[in-house]
Order: sequence, then structure tokens, then C-alpha cells
Amino acid sequence: MYKVIGGVKSRALRVMWMLEELGQPYEHIAAAPRSAEVLAFNPAGKIPVLVDDGVPITDSLAIMTYLADKHGALTFAAGTLDRARQDSLTHFIMDELEGPLWMASRHTFILPEEHRMPAIKDSLKWEFERSQATLVTRMAEDGPFLMGETMTIADMLLAHIGGWAVTAKFPWTQQRLRDHTAMMRERDAFQRVMARAV
Repeated sequence: MYKVIGGVKSRALRVMWMLEELGQPYEHIAAAPRSAEVLAFNPAGKIPVLVDDGVPITDSLAIMTYLADKHGALTFAAGTLDRARQDSLTHFIMDELEGPLWMASRHTFILPEEHRMPAIKDSLKWEFERSQATLVTRMAEDGPFLMGETMTIADMLLAHIGGWAVTAKFPWTQQRLRDHTAMMRERDAFQRVMARAV
């Protein structure tokens, strides 16, 4: 059985959501970053960690890609043009949308206070909003998901980031992205994970 280490209100949510979508059983350890439970598997102290057959895998996107490839779901096959497009969308979302959110979080509560620069948030919000407009031009015109009728890990990442943006008071301004986030977060698998946070 898989083991997921990390709290629901972190990137561990993505991994748990993925496992719920795949219908895979897992044990959840709601450990905080740099806790003993995390450091036992990841010397960097970062979450999430997925443990499969005693082997730890770190970084939420690496974990999601591993699970998608292993179970042949929520992804297009490696070496196909559809997979190349999926990966391109995924990396854009990580770099251009998660990047500014993560940097803002670092300068809000993660970095030591003497190293925080709160003024950086204005430029990060501008960048974040600009990247949303670009992403909308790359979305498929048909189908409910980013690539049309097929849901992929890119959809899950985007929906998680959309929720994070609202919590962080970042501008989530593109209506297509707002609709996509709402649709994804209504999924039963997502709701099952969120029920663990209560």
C-alpha cells in the first residue's frame, strides 16, 4: 500500500487526490515539513513524500507523473505528441502559476523574517495574472479539460493552484480558469480528500 506523508493543506493534497482518482488505497500521515516523520524519508524535510515499497519519492509533480505512468491513467502515453503537449501545459502551470504563488508564500511565512520582502508580492500578482491570460489561449476549445475530453495531471495541478490563489488573495481572474477550478473541485475524489482536512 502507498504511504503519503504531508498535511492535506499542502501539495500532499495533489498526491492524495491522484490516488483517490486512481482508486488506489493509501495510508496518510499528516506530518508537517521538517518533522521527524518527514526527515526519515526526505533529508530536505519537504512534503509531500510518497513511499512505495519502502522507496520514498519526493516532489508532488514527480509523484503524480510516476503514479500516472505506473497506472496508465490521467496521462497520455510517453513519447506521443499528446504527452508532449500535456507536459508542456504541466510545466507552464508549475513555472508561471505556481512559481509566483510559491515565491509569495516564501516571503509571507516561510523565509526567516529578516529575509522576507513583502513588496515583491505586487509584481508576483501581476505576473500571475498575465500568465493566466496566456494559459487560456492554450486550452482546448472543446471538452471540459485543458486538453479536451481527457483529464490529465495538468488539470489537477491547475485546480489545486486555483484554490491556493483564492486562499492567498491572488487574482484568479480568467473566467475559464475559474470555471475549470470549480468543476474539478466538485469531483468526488477531491471531496474525499478534503473531508480528511476537517
